[in-house]
Amino acid sequence: MEGSPRPRCWAGRSLELTGCGLRWRQPLPRQPWRRPCDVRRSMAAGGLLWLAAALGPGLAAPRYGPDWASLDARPLPAWFDQAKVGVFVHWGVFSVPAWGSEWFWWHWQGEHRADYEHFVQQRFPPATSYADFAPHFTAHDFQPREWARLFQRAGARYVVLTTKHHEGFTNWGSPVSWNWNSLDMGPHRDLVGELGQALRENNIRYGLYHSLLEWFNPLYLSDKESGFKTQNFVLKKTMPELYDLVLKYKPDLIWSDGDWEAPDLYWNSTSFLAWLYNDSPVKDTVVVNDRWCNNCSCHHGGFYNCADKYKPGTLLAHKWEMCSSIDKLSWGYRSNMHIDELMDVASIIEELVQTVSFGGNYLLNVGPTKEGVIVPIFQERLLALGRWLGTNGEAIYESKPWRVQMENSTDTIWYTSKGAVVYAIFLTWPQNSVLQLSSPTPSPATQVTMLGFAGTLKWQQRPGEGLLVTLPYAPPSSERSQTGWAVRLEGVK
Repeated sequence: MEGSPRPRCWAGRSLELTGCGLRWRQPLPRQPWRRPCDVRRSMAAGGLLWLAAALGPGLAAPRYGPDWASLDARPLPAWFDQAKVGVFVHWGVFSVPAWGSEWFWWHWQGEHRADYEHFVQQRFPPATSYADFAPHFTAHDFQPREWARLFQRAGARYVVLTTKHHEGFTNWGSPVSWNWNSLDMGPHRDLVGELGQALRENNIRYGLYHSLLEWFNPLYLSDKESGFKTQNFVLKKTMPELYDLVLKYKPDLIWSDGDWEAPDLYWNSTSFLAWLYNDSPVKDTVVVNDRWCNNCSCHHGGFYNCADKYKPGTLLAHKWEMCSSIDKLSWGYRSNMHIDELMDVASIIEELVQTVSFGGNYLLNVGPTKEGVIVPIFQERLLALGRWLGTNGEAIYESKPWRVQMENSTDTIWYTSKGAVVYAIFLTWPQNSVLQLSSPTPSPATQVTMLGFAGTLKWQQRPGEGLLVTLPYAPPSSERSQTGWAVRLEGVK
């Protein structure tokens, strides 16, 4: 009835599809899904929503067909390459145990790892299920405007939030994730919507991470058992959610994941992307990655991720992104992390510079706590990155790779460019404060300046080729511990 509370169901059984919806069948590890009576109503509404979206507003022939040859030909919207720097946020029910990694449920009840089983036995009551963690995912201290200000101060031009990880819990009121979403359970808030509003108030682009698969969803397990010859999970869960996210939040970016077990024909990836590019409300601006099927990574989609923490080591012809994490052992928050398991500021800046020099974007991850706190050590790292970008961002944002990406003799000097201007970013302060650059060819019109310092720098022709730049001073010891300075070269080839 209207106004009645939504039923709370702790699923100790799996689900099967019937003529009137879903019903419980034989026991499995306890799963969080809703009762059959609610499934019938919500599935009908969700199915109509994504079907209507797929049909589009008109009958005009689509500009992009549902095949990779057509979809891969779509030009990447310019904003993404110009942005260069983003923040990744992994947040979900896995933030409650806050141990191991965001793959906690799989390691515990998928692989039955002894260390995870021991952790649960020591910390939680007997017969605890993963669903029992959800009420403790409270987001009590989540202040989306504070997050947005932090990300802005970090220099991020876009932010990507996990709307749903492989556990299946959605951070918005998904119409097909019954009692396993942030409106029905835990925070009782639309986390996706609240953060999106705050980011847009600060002119930060908004990206939505979404996992195609769900480890323990019975519909997915049934499709998997069939060799992915059935598509019940895709038609009733994955596709309705993707269409709902696009229509409700109008994201600038869709960061797909969880693709690796099944082909694109199972996921209906190309049909969704054709609608996204042709008829969706974000068709002209949206960007996607390459995780849309089990052989898509580094081959199909928008920009390439290829793999987590991907480092090609060379200039790629295709736009790519490196995602990295301040916590080197996890993407989600871990309460037991140690300082030596975290990236220091120098490592972050080095990754950023190398990535941008090779033509990539840099997406740096933080994992908030279950209460919605980005812990101070993560804030400190983000703010330090922002201070560096505040001085040197001219060499990063809207830059292009130069004809040479790094000095041949060292991996501490990297190049970017904007038109005729070349930037040399050096990660260590040179001996005697003289920067040796062998790659640029100077001319009588060459001028050299240093970002963050007024005036021009003296330079002279380097014996053989290149130039020697006299830096303004030897930095004091407090600045020697910093990483990364940039000189601006005009009139060089």
